[in-house]
Amino acid sequence: MPLYLTESDVSALLEPADAVEVIEECFQRMARGAVENAPRRRLRLEEGSLADMAASDRELGVAGGKLYTASPAGATFVVCLFDAEKSELAAVIEADQLGRLRTGAASGVAARYLARKGARTLGVLGCGHQAETQVACIRAALPSIERTVAYCRTLERLDSFCERLDAEAGESHRDPGAQDIVVTMTNSPDPVLRGEWLAPGALVIAAGANVASRRELDNAVLERASFVCCDSLETARLESGDLIEPVQAGVLDWLEVHELHEVVSGEVAGRQSDDDVVVFKSNGIAAWDVALGTEALRRAREQGVGTTL
Repeated sequence: MPLYLTESDVSALLEPADAVEVIEECFQRMARGAVENAPRRRLRLEEGSLADMAASDRELGVAGGKLYTASPAGATFVVCLFDAEKSELAAVIEADQLGRLRTGAASGVAARYLARKGARTLGVLGCGHQAETQVACIRAALPSIERTVAYCRTLERLDSFCERLDAEAGESHRDPGAQDIVVTMTNSPDPVLRGEWLAPGALVIAAGANVASRRELDNAVLERASFVCCDSLETARLESGDLIEPVQAGVLDWLEVHELHEVVSGEVAGRQSDDDVVVFKSNGIAAWDVALGTEALRRAREQGVGTTL
């Protein structure tokens, strides 16, 4: 019988460190060719959109998808998982927290494989809930992180974020932009990070914008980058303004853009030296939802959590 998991169930079942390990294993399966992803689609509503994305993971024996609505009033997410062998519905999972964790965990994996040796500082542009899990997961992946500097334009939100996350408030965008690892997690339509602010050896994780009309990085970030990768080239070509516009401007070529699973598997060496500037563009893919949802389901069955449908 299928199991229904609520947001509170997911929060009780999964910690950031758990999510990082699950998503790292997902990248390994992607490298082995065991995973297929369908890019996100968006259908227009009167206000907002309905989006869907799906993936199959043959090694897990699970297929599934995420469906969500987004509007000025907010967003609602749900993940459905199917037992691929039995062709049966296995779970329906409320997926706001699941989505925050899987996105943060992917950044944690990127930090683990792409940050320069001895990276100790983290900069975060954006102070929303997604930014919180970015910090938590990167800290879980890299215990060497000693200092976190954050910035957003709303002072009250910035102060609250820094108090909850034990972070320092930057005076401007430049302060987070000068750290060893720099995460952008904003809804800004225009760049919030400039290449001139980056320190030698910086890892940039651009995780906020996932529509072609929005970007968080200016061209100078890509010009300085020695290595650029993303979660899915197919998805990036459709919705990554941070890469699409630099390609159109001749700053970048798609042939130069790799996928993170190539680095995780050892097929490609992402960082060549401690001074390299490296970029990971994260759009979010359904394989992560399926992988982390499957782990939540496994734990729920073990612990007797959830509601049988």
